[in-house]
Amino acid sequence: MNTTPYSFDVSGLADFQQRVLESSFNQPVLVDFWAQWCAPCKALLPLLEKITAEFRGQLHLARIDCDAEQSIVAQFGIRSLPTVVLFKDGQPVDGFSGAQPESVIRELLQTHLPPPAETCEDPLQQAQDLFNQGHFAEAENRLAALLAEDSNNAAAHILYARCLAERDELDEAQRILNEVTDDTYKKERAAALAALAFLKQSKDLPEAALLKSRLAQNPADDEATTQLAIYQLARGQYETALPALFGLFLKKPKPAENPAHKILLQVFELLGSEHPLVVDYRRKLYQALY
Repeated sequence: MNTTPYSFDVSGLADFQQRVLESSFNQPVLVDFWAQWCAPCKALLPLLEKITAEFRGQLHLARIDCDAEQSIVAQFGIRSLPTVVLFKDGQPVDGFSGAQPESVIRELLQTHLPPPAETCEDPLQQAQDLFNQGHFAEAENRLAALLAEDSNNAAAHILYARCLAERDELDEAQRILNEVTDDTYKKERAAALAALAFLKQSKDLPEAALLKSRLAQNPADDEATTQLAIYQLARGQYETALPALFGLFLKKPKPAENPAHKILLQVFELLGSEHPLVVDYRRKLYQALY
C-alpha cells in the first residue's frame, strides 16, 4: 500500500514497538487491524486515512495486515476484523470493531485529541498540507497555478522543487533550488536540498532487500547500515533510519571522523528544529558528546 507521512504499514514486532508504541508518546496512533480478504476493512481504510490526514500530524495511522503479523494480533487478542485501536502514551486507550460510520470514529477521537485545525485558504499552505499528506501531484498542480500568478514566490518555488523531486525530476528540482536566493527562506531551502541529496544518493544504492540481507548475515556491516538508512531517509522513514544512524555515531562519537554525524545534521535540517525526532536526537547527540 502507498503510505503518507501520517500513515504507514507495520512490519514486525520491532517496527510496532518503535512506530506505534514509542511514537504514541509524541502523538496518538490509530492502529487498523485488517486483512486482504476482509471487504469491510477495505471500505473502512479510505475513511481512516481521510480523518487522519485532517489532523496534519497530530494523529498517525498504522495498518497491520493480520495474516502477515499474527504475533501482534495474538498479543492484543484481535478476534474480528476490522478492529481499530487508538494508542496513546504507549498504551491502548480506545477502539472499536466493525466498519463504523464517520460520526462514531470522530466522536471516539474527540475524547483523546483536540479537533483538527480548520482548512486554510492560503494556496501555499494548502499545497504544503497536500505535500505533507503525500499528495505530491495535487500539491504540484496547486503550486504551478500559484507560480503562474506570482513567479517570484520563493517559498512556492522551494516546495515545487520538492514535488518534482518526489517524482524523480531531480535535476530540475536542483535547478530550481539553485535559483532561489531569498535568504528569508534559507531554512526551507536547506531542508529541500537535504531531501534532494538523500533522493540522489539512494538512486546509486543497492536494493533495500539486499542491504537487509547483508545486515542479517553481519549486523556489524556499517556500510550496509549507512546505505539502508539513506535509502529509508529518501522515502521518509525517519523513525527507522535515525536509530541506526545514531548507533553508528556512538561507535565513533567524534563528528569530524564520523559520516553518520553529517547525515544526522542533514536530517535535522530536513525536519526542522521543532520536530519531536529532532528534539530527541539532538539531546542524544549532546549527551554522547558531552
